[in-house]
Amino acid sequence: MFSFNMFDHPMPRTFQNRFSTQYRCYSVSMLAGPNDRSDVEKGGKIIMPPSALDQLSRLNITYPMLFKLTNKNSDRMTHCGVLEFVADEGICYLPHWMMQNLLLEEGGLVQVESVNLMVATYSKFQPQSPDFLDITNPKAVLENALRNFACLTTGDVVAINYNEKIYELRVMETKPDKAVSIIECDMNVDFDAPLGYKEPERCYKAPEEPTEEEGDPSTWTDMDMRFRAFTGSGNRLDGKKKGIEPSPIPIDPSDIKRGIPNYEYKVGRITFIRNSRPLPRKTEDEDSEFIAFSGEGKSLRKKGGRKP
Repeated sequence: MFSFNMFDHPMPRTFQNRFSTQYRCYSVSMLAGPNDRSDVEKGGKIIMPPSALDQLSRLNITYPMLFKLTNKNSDRMTHCGVLEFVADEGICYLPHWMMQNLLLEEGGLVQVESVNLMVATYSKFQPQSPDFLDITNPKAVLENALRNFACLTTGDVVAINYNEKIYELRVMETKPDKAVSIIECDMNVDFDAPLGYKEPERCYKAPEEPTEEEGDPSTWTDMDMRFRAFTGSGNRLDGKKKGIEPSPIPIDPSDIKRGIPNYEYKVGRITFIRNSRPLPRKTEDEDSEFIAFSGEGKSLRKKGGRKP
C-alpha cells in the first residue's frame, strides 16, 4: 500500500501586491472598432486588456490606478493612468506622444507596473514652439487639457490639442517628486520661455536737437496750433479708400497766439490768472465817494390834485 501525505511539507504561498507585466504596445490609431478614439490622443491614459482588470482587482492596490511604463531597450520611462480595459489580450494602446517619449515603435514591448505617486503641488512647462504665445489665456487652456491626464513626469514632452492645433510642452519640473499625480489636486503652474523664443530688441532713440529753422520764431506761423474739427480720415465698410482723404482747412497766421511768459515766476508758487484782460479805466463819477440814499425817488402818482 502506498500512502501520500500531501500536508507534510506545505508549499509557501506569496501574495503579490504589485501589478507588473509586459505588453506589446500600439498607437491608438491601430485600435480596432467603429468608434473614433481620438480622445485617447488628447490625454495621458492608456487602454489595457480585460485580464489586467481581473488581476488588479485581486491585488491590494490603491486608487486611482497609476502605472509606470518602461522601455528596457532604451531605458526610458514615464507614468500614466488607465482609461479602459477593452484591448486585446497581450496588447495595450498608448497615445502617440507617449510612444515618442519611450522611443517605442508599433508592436514594441513595454513593462507596465502599478505605482503610488504623490499629489502634485507645482509644475513648470516649456512650450516647444513660440506659437504657444499666440494663445490668449495659456494657463486656462493648459488647465483644461490636463483634465485628461492622470500624472506628470519630469522630462516628458506632452501634447495638447487646442483650436485644431497640437502644442507640445516639456515638463521641466514637478514638485514634490519627479513623478506626481494630478488627480484632484491644487497645483501651481508656471511657464518657461518657449524654445527658440527671442526677446524683441528695444530701440532707444536719442532726443533730436532743434534745428535752426525750428528755433526761429518767424517760422512759428507755419505751425497749426489750434483745434481743427472733422479733419481726420474716415474708413469705409468695403475697405476702399476713395473719397475719405481729409481736406485740410487753411489757417490764418494771425489766428496763432503764443503765450506770454511770466517773468515774475518763483519756484514753489502757483499763480492763477483770473482775468487776463486789462481793467477798464475809471471815470470821474466813479472816483467820487459813495453816498447812501442820495438818489432821486419816483412816485406812481402823478403830481397834481385829485379830480373831484
